[in-house]
Amino acid sequence: MIEANGAAKAIPVALAILLISVVGVALSLFIPLLALEMERRGIPAWQNGLNTAVAGIGTLAFSPFVPKLARSIGTARIILAAILVAATSGVAFLNAPFWSWFPLRFVFGAAIGTLFVLSEFWISSAATPAKRGLIMGIYATVLSAGFASGPLILAAANMQPNAAAIAGSFVLAFAAVPLLLAWKKVPQLQDEPRSDVIGIMRQAPIGPLAGLLFGALESGAIALLPVYGLRNGLPEANATVLISIMMAGNILLQIPLGLLSDKMDRVRLLMVLAALGGFGAMLLPLTMDLPMLRTVLLFTWGGITGGLYTVGLALLASRFSGSALAEANAAFVML
Repeated sequence: MIEANGAAKAIPVALAILLISVVGVALSLFIPLLALEMERRGIPAWQNGLNTAVAGIGTLAFSPFVPKLARSIGTARIILAAILVAATSGVAFLNAPFWSWFPLRFVFGAAIGTLFVLSEFWISSAATPAKRGLIMGIYATVLSAGFASGPLILAAANMQPNAAAIAGSFVLAFAAVPLLLAWKKVPQLQDEPRSDVIGIMRQAPIGPLAGLLFGALESGAIALLPVYGLRNGLPEANATVLISIMMAGNILLQIPLGLLSDKMDRVRLLMVLAALGGFGAMLLPLTMDLPMLRTVLLFTWGGITGGLYTVGLALLASRFSGSALAEANAAFVML
């Protein structure tokens, strides 16, 4: 189990939430920044989407090794290394030729995935069973606020790519502050898990599959919603703010959904959220010329799809602990 389990209950979970939420700010800045920069350079949309997907490949390839690295090197050390790698690769994007964006995106995705795996393990370890959904709802709310802030920073930088990239890397580096403040209280992994990532997916497939659906909807929207808005005649700044509207709904609905998941069957709740999320995606093209309806849809859709993340994590935390929980978080982030 986790070293000094009693002390783990007293982990300052607020610092862990702050750390990963700061990462969320930077991530939601970089994804549309790079997508819009490729659009400016006249790069075809399929290459734009492919480059975005490479970050996911980096996460997919590296996440299975994160729990083992944390056991051998230390959770806090791996988190710090991932912060530094993400910040360095982030600032390198706009000073590099486009072909190099693919390996950079891979490294960036691997580092960001590592941060999510270990930060969510940290948060899940601190959550008590009776309030697990609530804690995950608070985490998802603060994280969503971070995601909503990134595009606003991008707009405040007047869409200047170099200024935005430097700001994003600075924000990523700032994530080291809450880590350093809680360094001695970060949970350590000592036990060998009984199952690896694949085994976790077989034992409890619904939680990781919720991560799969959330990732498809959320990262796809963040990456290409601004481009979609541009091609539907919206000004560049307005196209970027579409993401913030979606994230605003995510912010306001996660605590209620987390509380709801503490009261009802989480698998059933995930099925309802998945169905509503898919339906909302299909309605989006019908609302692009109707600003008020588009705003309401994006707001509601963001909250519902974000619930897949909140409830999925709560479901995993209710099934696993210790190193197995870290493996479960790796499976969730991979999907």
